[in-house]
Amino acid sequence: MSAQSFRFEPNATPVADAERAKQLIDPGFGRIFTDHMAVIRFSDSQGWHDAHIAARQPVPIDPASSVLHYAQEIFEGMKAYRLADGGTALFRPEQNARRFQDSARRLAMPELPETLFLESVERLVDADRDWIPAGPDGALYLRPFMFASEVFLGVKPAAEYLYMVIASSVGAYWKGGAKPVSIWVSQHYTRAAAGGTGAAKCGGNYAASLLAQKEAIAQGCDQVVFLDAVERRWVEELGGMNVFLVFADGTLQTPALTGTILPGITRDSLLTLARDLGLTVREEPYAIDQWRADAKSGRLVEAFACGTAAVVTPIGRVAAPEGSFTIGDGASGPVTRRLHEALVAIQRGAAPDPHGWLRRIG
Repeated sequence: MSAQSFRFEPNATPVADAERAKQLIDPGFGRIFTDHMAVIRFSDSQGWHDAHIAARQPVPIDPASSVLHYAQEIFEGMKAYRLADGGTALFRPEQNARRFQDSARRLAMPELPETLFLESVERLVDADRDWIPAGPDGALYLRPFMFASEVFLGVKPAAEYLYMVIASSVGAYWKGGAKPVSIWVSQHYTRAAAGGTGAAKCGGNYAASLLAQKEAIAQGCDQVVFLDAVERRWVEELGGMNVFLVFADGTLQTPALTGTILPGITRDSLLTLARDLGLTVREEPYAIDQWRADAKSGRLVEAFACGTAAVVTPIGRVAAPEGSFTIGDGASGPVTRRLHEALVAIQRGAAPDPHGWLRRIG
């Protein structure tokens, strides 16, 4: 099928303008949803078909649907922004489309063509652009996802899938703005192992991280950081964000992508921006004991986590059973702020876009 075969079925009872305006005053994150959703079906016999934009509504699901038993499910996270000139744009959606294909391949699911992925998110944003909140942190968070919908019990790739995109009006991820977070070094749990699904954006990876995150909160920390599954030594990533380290000599380092770390699009963007700014960046392994030593010696002066939802989040303190340590003065550092500001300026059309990352809609 072609992207042009999308049909539009407008919501017959959309949220009234006054009510929508009220909801957008303080939308928070991930709780306010728009009027429509995108839907495409797949079956082995028909391929991709029935592409449409429809009213957002509950999805009927049979209790024997494959996803409920064998977890064939993947998703993406991306944002649409209102630009400084009043237009609307997506940020690097082609990268989301390709990562979605990579995740599908790893979970033995059909690969949605890039053109259909882009058409689905663009049409949904076009239908619901009035849901983008005003203000410096306002955006439309898009959640493309796909799951096995075939009704059967048996361990094999499903023959039918449902792909959908929903949209949520969001403000700042952290209430009150980004502040340095504290992180707990997980001792008993790992996020992924070589040959596993660490590089795929699938729900199971996040479900497996929740117990460690719960433990971090019990230890008085905001987030958890995982170490590698073999030596329990090498820093990998947080439950949902990649990690960067900034050294006193002005260089940056982030763990290399080895198949156990999600290849974040924000991560890749920051690597490019850092190099544009003349900074030296290394993608190399980094040990937890080195992190502690570098923080104590002053060699390490900043650290931050990054991802689509929170963008850039400073890391102020790292805790473990053997004690905690503070990075720099525990506050957001100048390099962290500079990279954050540079990225957000491009995303919102307030700065030149030398790499062509913005994809305008309409």
